[in-house]
Amino acid sequence: MQFQVTPSALNDATVTVPGDKSVSHRALMLGSIAEGRTNVSGFLAGEDCLATLAAMQSMGVSIEQDDATDITIDGVGLQGLGMPDGPLDLGNSGTAMRLMAGMLCGQAFDSVLTGDESLISRPMRRIISPLGTMGARIDSRNGLPPLTIHGGSALQGIDYNLPIASAQVKSAVLLAGLYAAGETSVVEPAVTRDHTERMLGSMGVAVNKSGNRISVEGRQTLKGCAVQVPADLSSAAFVILAALIADKADVLIENVGVNPTRTGIIDILQAMGADISLEQPRLLGQEPVADIRVRSSVLHGGPVAPALVSLAIDEFPVLFVAAAAAKGKTTFSGIGELRVKESDRIAAMASGLRTLGINVEESPDGAVVHGGRFSGGVVESHGDHRIAMSLAVAGANAQEPVTVRNVAVVDTSFPGFCDCLAALNIDIQVLAE
Repeated sequence: MQFQVTPSALNDATVTVPGDKSVSHRALMLGSIAEGRTNVSGFLAGEDCLATLAAMQSMGVSIEQDDATDITIDGVGLQGLGMPDGPLDLGNSGTAMRLMAGMLCGQAFDSVLTGDESLISRPMRRIISPLGTMGARIDSRNGLPPLTIHGGSALQGIDYNLPIASAQVKSAVLLAGLYAAGETSVVEPAVTRDHTERMLGSMGVAVNKSGNRISVEGRQTLKGCAVQVPADLSSAAFVILAALIADKADVLIENVGVNPTRTGIIDILQAMGADISLEQPRLLGQEPVADIRVRSSVLHGGPVAPALVSLAIDEFPVLFVAAAAAKGKTTFSGIGELRVKESDRIAAMASGLRTLGINVEESPDGAVVHGGRFSGGVVESHGDHRIAMSLAVAGANAQEPVTVRNVAVVDTSFPGFCDCLAALNIDIQVLAE
């Protein structure tokens, strides 16, 4: 599949985007090992989350999908999971693999975690090492998936200093800590998204935080609860970008999660001159939400603060396009983590933007993007949903049509992406390759 995007004049609009992927994954896993029933509304029925749902069902958890966005989970408790019949295929989801590894290393049975071609090429030593220190036994393919997790390990709590800021690694260690003797602590070098800690708290687990240290005591009981999943800020970022770089648009995106550990994208864009405001701030459970209003703006390049990197790690493909549409040059540094995502996102965005006439200079952990005008052309997503969507939005503001190749992966995180852009009057079509 490919996107064919024709330069478009945007309408003013009010839109919604699908539920938060990070929260949806965690609701499935934590609801499964809780006692009692967890009712989830606003669930993201994308391919990644559906792979997690199927994995939990294969371990004996009763999960009913009442409709596309409402699910009911009858939890089995910390030790109630059963041995699956075969490997657990987690598709394209690094979040699912890393968090599930932390949860499964405390079980009595063996399990195997695998995924698609992209996922089995992603580094897993970052979780294998701390989990091994806790007593887990995990076999890998030289640090790559599939992961074979041996059951029956007696886990011990540890005090772990994260070498690289990563919510996935932090969450894997904390979930393993639920099965460990004593206290497990993680110290972050920079703030990362805290959905795991918030949801654990909602389910009755005492999570202690002191500065950048997060701690849980082992063997606590989780209690099922109602989870309302907000709209995903990472998905809203594409709508924000489209409105910002349009000639004249005023767009409202409703009910978006604005957890302060996720809003780096807004801070960075506002520093570039973006007219973005949060309206009607409120809470869904323990997660802050708001309606996000975006008006077309003249953006200006400059250095992006490294301190904001961990708060916007998934949104850098969007930021590359914003930088390309800005006046002057934008310097990104400290983003080497992007090279080991679903694709090498620095290289993929640099290549795509160069094809569209933008000057981009790469470095091992960053890039300099010189603002300009997007020409037309054919660009490659490298099988990465965020690359595909970012370059599609660039196409709406280009001088000639843009074709984005290999876009089937967009459904992993943003089902209905094309319909959402069409609501803004963007001319986007899905064609066969």
